[in-house]
Amino acid sequence: MDTRRKIVRDAAQWQAPADAVFAAGPFDPLLSQHAAQLERIKGSASSLVVYITEPPRPLLPAEARAELVAALRHVDAVLFSSQPPAHAIDLTADHLEWREQLIRRIAESAGSGS
Repeated sequence: MDTRRKIVRDAAQWQAPADAVFAAGPFDPLLSQHAAQLERIKGSASSLVVYITEPPRPLLPAEARAELVAALRHVDAVLFSSQPPAHAIDLTADHLEWREQLIRRIAESAGSGS
């Protein structure tokens, strides 16, 4: 299956399932913590809709991040949004912290010569 079909290009022509749960974040880059977090958020809901937001100084283009998130089995739809709906769970703070931790680990690794 081409998971890119999960990416909603025209939000005005799309309607989320009635019992969907919603999450929003930059996913820049997509990490294993994101996948586990989204799986927990979906829980027993029938659908998980994820909004891709823009972080400060993105590492990856939004389209690449959307394709990676769409490839997760527990994600049912992916949309782009600078202003996700208020009912979406905002994951931005976690994601920015995880990104900074990753960048620090890479810098430390490069500095140690390993």
